[in-house]
Amino acid sequence: MAREARQEAFAAAWAEGILLIDVREPDEYAAGHVPGARLMPLRTVPAGCGELPTDRPVYVICASGNRSRTAADWMASRGIDAWSVAGGTLAWAGDGRPVAVGHDERAARP
Repeated sequence: MAREARQEAFAAAWAEGILLIDVREPDEYAAGHVPGARLMPLRTVPAGCGELPTDRPVYVICASGNRSRTAADWMASRGIDAWSVAGGTLAWAGDGRPVAVGHDERAARP
């Protein structure tokens, strides 16, 4: 079972340059996402897990925390140190933290 990161801990980790996977749909991602997040819709997680590292934490976010918990649990069962972000993007934006708009992932952090 994956662990859950509260918003404050996630914000601190994000500032350090974590790997963040957004499991929402492309239109949700384009409407507003945490800067640096890599899009991997929930339905693609099983196929995309092979691209994820097993030697460092992977944070997973969605709108509110439900899909990210599902994805993070699946990742954890495959040996990935996955963390679901509690409250998701809604809590992140609600706290006044930065949000990027659009589909351009070139600025995503490795």
